[in-house]
Formats: sequence, C-alpha cells, structure tokens
Amino acid sequence: MALTLCFLLLLGLCGTTVSEGLPSPTKSPDVLEFELPAMNYETKDSYDAGPIGGLFQMVRVFLHVVQPNPFPEDTLRKILQEKFDISADYEKIISYEIGIIICAVLGLLFIILMPLVGFCFGLCRCCNKCGGEMHQRQKKNGTCLRKYFAVSLLVICILISIGIVYGFVANHHLKTRMERTRNLTDSNFKDLRTLLHGTPAQIDYILGQYTTTKERAFSDLDNIKSLLGSGIHEQLKPKVVPVLEDIKAMAEAIKETKEALLNVNSTLDQLKKSTAQLNTSLSKVKGDLEQSLNDPVCTVPPAAATCNDIRTSLSQLDYNNNLGQLPSLDEHIDRVNNILRTNLSSQVQKGYKSFNDIPEMVQNQTTDLISGIKSTLNSIGSNIGNISKQIPIQDKLSNFMDYINSTETYIHRSLPTLEEYDSYSGVGVSFLFCWILMAIVVVTFVVGGNVEKLVCEPYQNRKLFQVLDTPYLLNENWKFYLSGMVFNKPDINLTFEQVYRDCKENKGIYATLKLENSYNISEHLNIQDYTGNIINDFENMQVNIDNVVLLDEAGRKHLLDFNSSGIDKIDYDAYLAAVNKTPGELNLSLFADNLEAKANDLPQGNLKQSLKSTAETIRTIYHDQVIPLEQSMNTAYKTIQELKHNSSGLPARVTNILSSLDSAQDFLIKHVSSVIVQEMKKYGNTIIGYFEHYLQWVKISITEHMAACKPVATALDSAVDVFLCSYITDPVNLFWFGIGKATIFLLPAIIFAVKLAKYYRRMDSEDVYDDVETIPAKNF
Repeated sequence: MALTLCFLLLLGLCGTTVSEGLPSPTKSPDVLEFELPAMNYETKDSYDAGPIGGLFQMVRVFLHVVQPNPFPEDTLRKILQEKFDISADYEKIISYEIGIIICAVLGLLFIILMPLVGFCFGLCRCCNKCGGEMHQRQKKNGTCLRKYFAVSLLVICILISIGIVYGFVANHHLKTRMERTRNLTDSNFKDLRTLLHGTPAQIDYILGQYTTTKERAFSDLDNIKSLLGSGIHEQLKPKVVPVLEDIKAMAEAIKETKEALLNVNSTLDQLKKSTAQLNTSLSKVKGDLEQSLNDPVCTVPPAAATCNDIRTSLSQLDYNNNLGQLPSLDEHIDRVNNILRTNLSSQVQKGYKSFNDIPEMVQNQTTDLISGIKSTLNSIGSNIGNISKQIPIQDKLSNFMDYINSTETYIHRSLPTLEEYDSYSGVGVSFLFCWILMAIVVVTFVVGGNVEKLVCEPYQNRKLFQVLDTPYLLNENWKFYLSGMVFNKPDINLTFEQVYRDCKENKGIYATLKLENSYNISEHLNIQDYTGNIINDFENMQVNIDNVVLLDEAGRKHLLDFNSSGIDKIDYDAYLAAVNKTPGELNLSLFADNLEAKANDLPQGNLKQSLKSTAETIRTIYHDQVIPLEQSMNTAYKTIQELKHNSSGLPARVTNILSSLDSAQDFLIKHVSSVIVQEMKKYGNTIIGYFEHYLQWVKISITEHMAACKPVATALDSAVDVFLCSYITDPVNLFWFGIGKATIFLLPAIIFAVKLAKYYRRMDSEDVYDDVETIPAKNF
C-alpha cells in the first residue's frame, strides 16, 4: 500500500505539473540577489537501526551464504509481462531458491521427524532401553564423561539462550518500531503537504521578484542623469577639463601680467622722480662747495693744497642715469587693459557650465525614451504574470490533496489493527514444542528471506528500478512506461531509477520528470523575446551634445589679442641695465667723511665751518635719498626680471592652449558620438542585465529547485526501506535466525541431557568391582 501510494504521488505530481505551464528563469546582477524560499521537511532521509544493526547484518551474511544467486531480473520481467510459464521455467526458480529450499526441507524434516523420534525415544525408555534401565554401570572413565556431558550441555544451553535472546530482541525491536510507524507516516504526509503547499508559494515568490527587478530598473532609469549623463561626462573629462584649466590659468596669467606691468611702470616713474631729486640735491651741494672753495683762505698755503684736493673730488658728486631715456610702458598697459575688457575668466566659466550641463542635456533629451522603456518593462511584467495563469498548479494540487487526505485516513484506520497484531507477538512462544517452533522458523525464514533478497536488497541497489525500466515491460506498446504515463510519449527516456535518483538528490520536479518535453521553459522565457524591444530602444536613443562650446569667439579673440600685444617684445634688458646702475656707486658716505677730514686740516674760520656743514648735508642726502633709491631700484630689477621671464613663454603657451582648445572642440563635434554610444551601451546593458539575471534565475529556480521532490523519494524509502525492510523484515529475519538456532541446538541438548541424567538418577542396582571403590547407590 505504501509503495503504491508513493508511486501514485510521484505520478500525480508529474501529471499535475505537466498539464500546467511553467514560469521563467535565472539570477540578477551583483546587487540583486534572489533566494527561493526553502521548504523544511521533518522526515529524515536515512535510517539507522542502532546497535542491533550488527545483528541484522549478520543475518544478511547468512542469507547471502544460503542464497548467493544474483537478483532474477529476467524471471521478474517475465512475471510482469505475464509470460512466465511455471511448467517451463520452474528450473530457474528452483535454481535461484535452491539454498532456501534446502533449508526449508531440512526444517520440514525436523518438524516431521522430531515428534516421531521423540515418540520412539519415549517407547524405548519405557522398555528400559535408551537410558531407561535403572541399573548404574560403573566405567573407569565415568567421571570424565560426566564432566564432558555437563560442559557440552552448558555450552549448548548458552547457544540456545543466545538464540532466544535474538528472538526477544527482534520481537522488542519489531514492537518498538511498529509504535513509531504512526509518527513516520504523519511526518511523511506532512512533508508531502509541505511540498504541495509550498510549490504555489514558490511560484508566487518567483513572479513577485519581477517587481523588485523592475523597481531597480526604474530607479536607474530615473537616475539616467547621474548614470548615463555622468558616465559620458566622465569619459570626456580627460579631454576637456585640462584645456579649460589651461585657459583659466592663462586668464590669471594675463591679470598678473597687467599687474606686473603697472607695478614696473609705476616703479620706473618713481625712480625717475627720485633720481631727478637726487641729481638736484647733488648739484646744489656741488655748487655750495664750489662757492665755499672761493674763500680767500684757499689761496694761502697750506690751505690752498687742501682746497685744490676738494675741488678735484667734486666730480664724485656727478650721477648720470639713463632712466629718463627709457620708453614708458603705458602703451602696453593700455593694450592689456583693452584685452581685459573681455572677462576671460567668465568665458571659461561658461565653458565649464556648458560642459557640466551634459548630464542635464542627456536627461532632457531622453525623457520620452525613458517613458517608453518603462511601458515596455510593465508589459513584460504582464507577460510573465500571464505565464503563471497558464500554470493552474493550485487547482490540480488541491485535487491531489484530497487523494493524500483519503490515503492518510486509510492508513491511520489500519494502523490500530496492525498494532493489535503486534501486541500478540512472542506471547507463549516459549511454551510451544520445538517442532512447532521449527514450523514458525521455516515459515518466517521462507517469507523473510525472500523479501530480503527479492525486495529489500534490489531496492537498495536499485536493480528493482532497473527491471521496471525495461523497455516494453509494463506496456508492450511503450518503450518507457513512465514517460508514457506522464507525457503519453513513450519514446522519451524517463525512467523510474532516474526519477528516484533525482528526487533523492532533491532536484525539482521540472528537471526530474523532464517536463521540457511538455512545457519548454526556454521557449516561453526566451530572454531576447523580452529584452529585444528594450535593446532596440537603447540603440535608437539619440543624445546630441554637439552644442557644447568650451570657449566662444570673444574668448578666442581675447587670447589672440594678448598674444599680439607685444609684451614679449619689450626691451627688458634696457630696463634691467638702467635700474642696475644704482646710486650706491657715488659712495657719498665716504665722500662726506673725506670732506670733513680735509675741513679739519683747515684753520678755524668760515670755510672750515661751511665744509663741515656740507659734509653733514651729504650724509643726510645719502641716508634720505640714496639708500631708499638703491632699494627701490633693486626691487624694480627683480620685478622686471620676473616679468621678462613670465612674458617670454606667453606666446607659445597661448598657441598651445588654442591648439588644445581646437582639438577638444573638434573631438566634441566629431567623436563624442562614439563616447555616447559606448556609455549608452554600458547603461543599457546594466538595465537589461537586471532582467536577464532575473529571467535566468527564474529558469534555474523552476528547472532545478522549485517543487523539489525529495519528500516523494523519502516517502518511498519510508514505505519500502524503512517500514517493510527495517521495521518488519530485519527483525523477522533476526527472529527466525535466533529461534531457529535455538531450536536446532535443542536436539543435541536433549541428547546430552539424557546422557548426563543417568549419572544423577537414583538407581535400583549397580556394578561392584573389588579393585574399585564404589559408592552405594543409595547415597546418590
């Protein structure tokens, strides 16, 4: 019954799933991970008999010795095909069952002969024969024989006890396992219900994940500005940003050049004024000295010599500087000011803005396209939803649930009867005669041995399935019976062994039953059918960013005018030579000291005082005019030198900038389309990848994981391998093995007991020998 139930359940699931349709395939991108809800089952997929398993294995070894022949596949096929003729094929059965037949014949002989021998033995003893004589015969080896018989009887009784223990252990094991049958049945039916109820939930989950995938795609479509637009922007950055940065730096350089020119021009004007003031002061001092040297004292020796020395040194007060001859920089400054009337920095900012507006331009130009793609994705969701409607699994499974409920009710109704039979097992066995025990042993041996060799063993090594999978066996018109039952297409290679193996590995019903022959998931969930329109939409997407202008004509003119301003052609060497001739060469401080020293050589008078006063005036000019002028000229020298250095590379720099600008602008006009196509392809692949991943996950889930049929294989194992073989056959075989061994050893036990008994019975007479010390019989 249980075996039939499991196979019907398997076929029922097959028919249910086939007549419906199946959903769709696969996995999502890295950020979208789906996991089919797992089903938790109670029934263990393996059975462990515990310590008693060693005894069961011992019985199996004995059966293998008695029945070493291989499984009779050909005979079973003939029986299933109703082609077996016992009159013609009885030799094959005898050949296969020869070991069991011999043991059964020996058992039957034991059953027949044991009562007869017992009857004859009783009559023999009544005639004072066979150990019935009440006379004790003394033998020299009597003591040794008594000990031998006693030890032999003890060993045999121990072996009999072991056999009886085997019987009681087997009986206890059978009883305890039968008590667990209800729980085993309940857990299997619960697992089957879990499978049937969980399958529609898995389908709903699979279809529900489309919403998750669609929402992720919609999010990316709404963020096309940051995804596609920014992608294009990032690709163009290496080509565009360096040019704009160079132009921005050039705008700052032009401003710095203007400031440098103004600073140099202002410094030169100040130097010219300071130089003129210095010349005026020195001319006045020189005139005052010449007037003082006209004093009459200078005509009288030795003052005349001193005056002549002073008069010859007056040429040291002459300072000739050509600053006044240098041309003004006002013209160049005016040119730069005219250039700066156009704000190059603002022009650069416009270029930046135009370039940074690319993501916004992409978003604005793709609004209608995005709406169309969203509509397409919504329609895909409707198509996938329609697939679920083509699979009326819930209706079919609900019908099959009625069959499971009725079967479970029948089993629960039958279990009390089975448990009642079990309660009688072993009662009164020990009170039966040995020949009755042997009859029980023979019956259980023949039945249990054949069940073990013909059902349990071939089920475990799957030879039973291989026989059932024999072409044209169960139906002479069908090559493969199971595919004929499921698809009505008997040529499809669908076998019981393969279905059992796949269910044992917890594979899905779709792959196990090869349902692609009825409903091909790959055809209904062809990725190209769903993503083809989206791919076309992305391929037809038009994004135009040719109007991006990095620098307009006014900005270009700005650079060209600056390049032709002549800043680089100023005679900076003349300016440097002029400011390099500092008034420090006059050495007025030394001149004043010499003048004061010479004045001290003159006699007291107005001339002496006048010369000392002039010396102080010269020192004042040196500190107040010469030193500041010298510092200003040094600063001017450095400024002019720096301006010269900066302006010398400006024309080449401007030329390079204009060349790079033309190259970048040409790239934006002629080659930006390839960048757009490349980024659009990446963006489109990301969107489509979500759905390809989802559809692939759906396909794998349905074909490999959904409705995993392990409970079916477990139910079949529970019915055959656990209930029939482990719960019933193994303890029954252990029972006949133990009781049979005890019964067989009972015969020699009787013989040794009779032999030993005469040494302990009270005899009527006994032999007396002169050379042997004999104990009177009355002392026994």
